[in-house]
Amino acid sequence: MVGIIIFYFILFLISSVQLRKEYKLDQFEPYEELAQSSFTRPVSILVPAYNEEAGIVPSVRSLLSINYPEYEVVVINDGSKDKTLESVIESFEMVKVEKVIRKQIKSSEIISVYQSTIYENLYAIDKVNGGKADALNAGINVAHYPYFCSLDGDSIIERDAFAKVMKPIIDSKEEIVAVGGSVRIANGCSIERGEVMKVALSKSPLVVMQVIEYFRAFLMGRIGLSKHNLLLIISGAFGVFHRESVVKVNGYRTDTVGEDMDLVVRLHKLIKEEKSGKRIVYVPDPVCWTEAPESSKILRRQRSRWHRGLFESLWHNKKMLGNPKYGLVGTVSMPYFLIVEFLGPVIELLGYIIMVISPFVGGIYTSFAVLLFLLAVIYGSLLSMSAVLLEEWSLRRYTRVQDLVRLYFYSLSEAFWFRPLTVFWRVEGIIQLIRGNTSWGEMSRKGVSK
Repeated sequence: MVGIIIFYFILFLISSVQLRKEYKLDQFEPYEELAQSSFTRPVSILVPAYNEEAGIVPSVRSLLSINYPEYEVVVINDGSKDKTLESVIESFEMVKVEKVIRKQIKSSEIISVYQSTIYENLYAIDKVNGGKADALNAGINVAHYPYFCSLDGDSIIERDAFAKVMKPIIDSKEEIVAVGGSVRIANGCSIERGEVMKVALSKSPLVVMQVIEYFRAFLMGRIGLSKHNLLLIISGAFGVFHRESVVKVNGYRTDTVGEDMDLVVRLHKLIKEEKSGKRIVYVPDPVCWTEAPESSKILRRQRSRWHRGLFESLWHNKKMLGNPKYGLVGTVSMPYFLIVEFLGPVIELLGYIIMVISPFVGGIYTSFAVLLFLLAVIYGSLLSMSAVLLEEWSLRRYTRVQDLVRLYFYSLSEAFWFRPLTVFWRVEGIIQLIRGNTSWGEMSRKGVSK
């Protein structure tokens, strides 16, 4: 436990310094000039959509209003059972077009391709259902540009987000193969016609705790790991990738529920095997807003699935685990994700069980167990509060005092209810793995935009 505390403390220090440095720089960043510059790289924005009728049109509207010089939007209808495709076709006056498709990556059959008569850079693909990874592979085959961005169908992106997320690629002269941006929770925000008008917290405690979790994951973990090219996860909700590199690793794997992480790990593998010295980075400032689960039932499915996906990515790329040939990614990142992120919940659950039963079985270590529990509570709360502090210190998306007070209050309560719940759900993911459960699980959405 001491090792984990030290590891997270180091991550926090690295993230604080880096975030503050970038925040200061951001005050002078000429993003407006960058968005108009001829040096920017064109981007294909891929939006896989399965039963996204509730939020797909506002999401596409937000993409069509971004401040970026050259891009295309490709909506991939992955055999939806609702009116996802019909709503896109109707809202943007799309017509069927004949298009030659280079099938560089395997994907399910593409039935039709549509193009908007209003926006010539907006396309929609109708394909046979094959899952999110398969939909993205189909989108990569259709995409025209050297970089693509994967974006969830319920996402709302800020206008300058693409200029910001593409800046590391432009500055590095194509030495970057992937960039991840920040993801924030849209529940509670005021969103109209695909644009965030006012940022506010949801009234649901379950959603507020997810907001804090996202702060911790993005502002602490990813900044710290990105600094040393150790980042293994770029969220599927918002990430930019070098198309040719992704084609080289055969695109997204379709037999895993953790396709986002799996792709990033295989890109690291490619970088090391080619000895190209290229990088995978995270930038905190560009923000994409997405809808979080509001019910414990849906959140439980999501967390179990994420945990299965984590193991599948590590297992599929086990050759890299602890292997010095893959540098710090193999010897630091992958062991960290295996021991701390994957096995950590099992150890934590055992700790809870021992603490609860020890007074009844006459255990002589009751005092020690209580001390450990209090240490875990204080440490977890400090981490969460630090994440809230980093958000307030740098990005400041939440400006209302009452929202910040609620964030601090809930960060203190995490260890008493939310943390044990997520630990149980993650252990449940391990049990599903053992039983061979490979299902994705339905993720119903209400839509966050008016």
